[in-house]
Amino acid sequence: MPVDKKNLRDTYITFLEEDIIKELAAIKGLDNRVAMEKYYCSRLCQQIGSGKYGVEYMGYKYLAIDLVENESELFA
Repeated sequence: MPVDKKNLRDTYITFLEEDIIKELAAIKGLDNRVAMEKYYCSRLCQQIGSGKYGVEYMGYKYLAIDLVENESELFA
């Protein structure tokens, strides 16, 4: 059976986003639901979803820290 690359990418992105949200919750001391809201309102989420910049291939810990540092307005 051939590999469905779109489904594989979608699954990978789903797990990546889950890990970013958990790490964001841990870093900022947020409830998972609040961390999820912050993530889905971020530019990072849009970049990962579009796949234009390749950020989805970076580590989730790095991406969570990057989100906190570069989108601090989400946490004000």
